[in-house]
Amino acid sequence: MTRLTDARRFYARLMAANAGAADPRLEAAFAAVPREAFLGPGPWTVIAGNGRVETPSADPIHIYQDVLVALDADKGINNGEPLLHAMWIGKIAPKPGEAVTHVGAGTGYYTALLARLVSPGGTVAAFELEVDLAARAKRNLEAYGNVTVIHGDAVTAGLPPSDIIYVNAGVAAPPAGWLKALKPSGRMVFPWRPAERVGLAVLVARTEQGFACDPFMRSWFIPCIGASVASPAAKIPDRGQAARSRSIWLTADKAPDRTATAIFGEVWFSSRSVGGRPQ
Repeated sequence: MTRLTDARRFYARLMAANAGAADPRLEAAFAAVPREAFLGPGPWTVIAGNGRVETPSADPIHIYQDVLVALDADKGINNGEPLLHAMWIGKIAPKPGEAVTHVGAGTGYYTALLARLVSPGGTVAAFELEVDLAARAKRNLEAYGNVTVIHGDAVTAGLPPSDIIYVNAGVAAPPAGWLKALKPSGRMVFPWRPAERVGLAVLVARTEQGFACDPFMRSWFIPCIGASVASPAAKIPDRGQAARSRSIWLTADKAPDRTATAIFGEVWFSSRSVGGRPQ
């Protein structure tokens, strides 16, 4: 047990350090939540490039690395890259008392991390569309009294008012309802996949002037069913246009103008910063 505890603590330290996290609670959360509890029984299948490698045994020490562990290999669903999530969680900076909506919760590992970071007083609504994964997440998160797992479609369902929306499935554009669900000063992070060769992680912040956005790193996730395909009428950005996006607007509030980098019906992206100049 000491060996495993040491491995988990070192893993947590590496995740937080590489993410440049300012909040020491992020390292503490990674150290406290046992990853193996969310993966099912070992040995585990690790995704390596275009292939798969099985861990030598069911010893959990093998999965305290920055590796992708398969949850449903046939569907391409994995537990996610821990370092990427450490960076994303560090970016959105969860605080005690905040309300989080987790879209694409999988079996609940990163839900558990978010739940710890908004405690005490905070809550997490975790949406998962895959029935088997949702059932596993409910079992895995039973000890987390501030988490509600919802087997449902986060695209068509109304999201609860949220300080944070944490999205783990690729979208052509965030549904208008997600933006509306953000509380004042709320934040959302999502994988933006407007085109096959464009994959960016985008941080959104709701301000008094509008929705500021920051495409801050490359990112690839499985598609979000119901929100991953743009309509034929959409204006699709290339990588450069997508990277220059600095704000997101609801078409109902503001019609697209010459600064539009991408247009998707109810939502469009602009190179103009909220209250600022085009990039």
